[in-house]
Amino acid sequence: MSQTESNNSPETKASPWWQRIPLTLQIIIALVFAISVGLALGAGNPSPSNATLITNLAIPAELVLKALRALATPLILVAVLHTFMTTNIPGTAGRRLAGLLLTNTTVAIVVGLLVANILRPGTWGNLVDPGTVTTEIPAQSFDPWGLFRDAVPESVLKPLVDNNVIQLIVIALSFGIVLRGLKSEQIAQGKKGYQPVEDVIGTLFESVIRILNWVIALVPIAVFGIVAKIIAERGFAPFKSLAAFIISVLLALFLQACYYLTRVKLGSWVDPLKFLVGGADAFLTAFSTSSSTVAMPITFEVLQTKIGLRESSASLGALVGANFNNDGTALYEAMSALYISQVLGQHLSLGQQLVVVLTSIFASVGAAGIPNAGLVTMTLVFSSVGLPTQYIALLVTVDWFLDRCRTAINVMGDMTVSALLDGKKPRAVDEAKD
Repeated sequence: MSQTESNNSPETKASPWWQRIPLTLQIIIALVFAISVGLALGAGNPSPSNATLITNLAIPAELVLKALRALATPLILVAVLHTFMTTNIPGTAGRRLAGLLLTNTTVAIVVGLLVANILRPGTWGNLVDPGTVTTEIPAQSFDPWGLFRDAVPESVLKPLVDNNVIQLIVIALSFGIVLRGLKSEQIAQGKKGYQPVEDVIGTLFESVIRILNWVIALVPIAVFGIVAKIIAERGFAPFKSLAAFIISVLLALFLQACYYLTRVKLGSWVDPLKFLVGGADAFLTAFSTSSSTVAMPITFEVLQTKIGLRESSASLGALVGANFNNDGTALYEAMSALYISQVLGQHLSLGQQLVVVLTSIFASVGAAGIPNAGLVTMTLVFSSVGLPTQYIALLVTVDWFLDRCRTAINVMGDMTVSALLDGKKPRAVDEAKD
């Protein structure tokens, strides 16, 4: 079908006009309207007669957050199962791949927490009225044996209700490994009994993704409501804190990018400058689409054609690794948890921050490659340390921009893994030997 025929297809014509507007543009339009409404309703000095209207402006954001919390556990569960059933995971190379992915994700989270602890962006402005803070974060000490003990749930369904991400991942990994093993056995025996199970998991995965897309479509309305409410009640002063948060996240992502380039320099034959220039198309695609999945074929192509990696290395990092790797999102979620605790005037202890590290690592496994899944898994990260999830609505106002930045870092992480797997001898050396 030609491009002209595609644009004139019945499905295209049937699509509502607002669905053809990019989500980023919708959010920008929502911000403009929110500022106008906030100014009209008082801009920090609201009239008592408008109190009810201003309060009701936050209802769309509350509904979106409820939907995200409801989707969090089924999304992680079916995403992990779907990944295990559909991804071709090699043996020895797969173990090295897993080690690289775990190392990169851990470093990303630690970088994010260090930046958040040093800059403390949540203390730069009064984003939340102290009088409205009613939730006290329970004090916790880091108990590794306790975490290990609690990783096994009392029942299979309990993690789905309690939003316990560690228990959820244990269940998902257990079923995923078993189902993959059964699939491999049946393929070796020439049977196809695994196909119905794979089809059911694929259908469930697609169903959750579609519902998630419905919720994400409401994000501009939620942004309009929460921004208009804040401006009406308190003016523009609270957004100083969000500006500090944006700067902090961008700094942390920059440091993570420097870490990637250092790894490429020391652990592979690829020149870091060639790595950046050659991967420009993949980075720009990831930033513009906000999806590492959409950028995946371009990433795979530039790794081979512009950087010169072997096909096996490019496929492991860009295709297999992308299903598990989510460094930028894990960094963002860890920073978000610390930021909101600072906004609330409360402190996450070292033990609680370690819990955030573990939860972010596990949550990133299920969220890799799913557009806008960071908002969903963030509810699990917040719940793991007792942070009130309603304050995620504040982050929704800037997430549309930061999501693009962290997606580019996710893709850069995939490319780094490919370069490291390629080793210190370029493809041309192998071809010369042959």
